Amino acid sequence: MAGLKEVRIRIASVKSTQQITNAMKMVAASKLRKAQTAIIKLRPYAAKLREILQNLSATIDSSDENVFSQERKPEKILLVVIASNRGLCGAFNSNIIKMGVNLTATTYHQQFVQNNVSFITIGRKATEYFRKRKYDVIESHDELFDQLTFANASVLAEKLMKSFIGKEYDRIDLIYNQFKNAAVQRLIVEQYLPIAPTSPTAQEPLSKVESDYIFEPDQETIVRELIPKTLRIQLFKAVLDSFASEQGARMTAMQKATENAKDLLRDLNISYNKARQNAITNAILEIVSGAEALKG
Repeated sequence: MAGLKEVRIRIASVKSTQQITNAMKMVAASKLRKAQTAIIKLRPYAAKLREILQNLSATIDSSDENVFSQERKPEKILLVVIASNRGLCGAFNSNIIKMGVNLTATTYHQQFVQNNVSFITIGRKATEYFRKRKYDVIESHDELFDQLTFANASVLAEKLMKSFIGKEYDRIDLIYNQFKNAAVQRLIVEQYLPIAPTSPTAQEPLSKVESDYIFEPDQETIVRELIPKTLRIQLFKAVLDSFASEQGARMTAMQKATENAKDLLRDLNISYNKARQNAITNAILEIVSGAEALKG
C-alpha cells in the first residue's frame, strides 16, 4: 500500500501544477489580446513614419541639422536588450540573451575587446544575466513593463538620442522579439541610430525609393520635430513588440505544460489502477490461502 500512497501524492501534485499552468495560460492569453491589439494598431503608423524618416534622411543628408543620420566609425557601441521581467515563457529570454552575446563575439568583437560595448537592459532577466557576467550595463529599465506607456518609453528614447548626438556612442542597436503570432516570435537586431537610409533593391528602382519632399514649414523644423518623434515611436514599438511576444511565448509554454501534465496524469492513473489491482489481488490470495489453511 505504500506504493499506492506515493502514486496518490504524485497525482495530487501534478493536478495542482496543472491548475497553476492552466491559470497562467489564461492570464497570458488575456494580456496577449491587449498587447496584440496595441501593436497591430501602432505598427502601420510606425512603419510609415520609418519610411518617411529614411527618405527624409537621404534627402537632407548634406544638412548639418541631420545629426541623427551622421555615419561615424563604429568605435563605441550601445546595445539595448529588451527581454522580460519574468520567466516561464520558453526560450524567449534565452534567445534574446544569446543574440546579445553573439553580437559581442562576432559583429562587435573588436569593440568588445576594447571595452567599448555597453548595454542598456529592459527586463529583469536580461539585467540579471549581463550584470552577473560583468558586462558593461550602464542602465536597466526593468520598471518599464510595469507601466508600459509611450511617455515612459520616450524618456529612454530621449536619453538614447542625447547620447548619440553627444558622441558618447557611434551606433545604437535594438535587440528584441518581433511579434508575429502567439506561437511565433521573430528575433530582431535593428539599427536605431544612426538612421539607416533606404537602399534601393532590384525590385525597387532608385526613383521609387528616394522621394522629393516639399518641406513645410521648413527643413529645420522638420528635422527638429519629426525625426525625434519618429525615433521615440520606433523605440515604443520595439518594447510593445517584445511585450506581445513575451505573452505569446508564455501562453504557448503554459499550454504545452498543461498538456504534458494531462499526459502525465493519464500515465499515473494507469499506474495507480495497476498497483491497486495488484494490492486487491494479493489481499484476495491471502484470504484464500488463510481459508485453505484453516480447512487443512
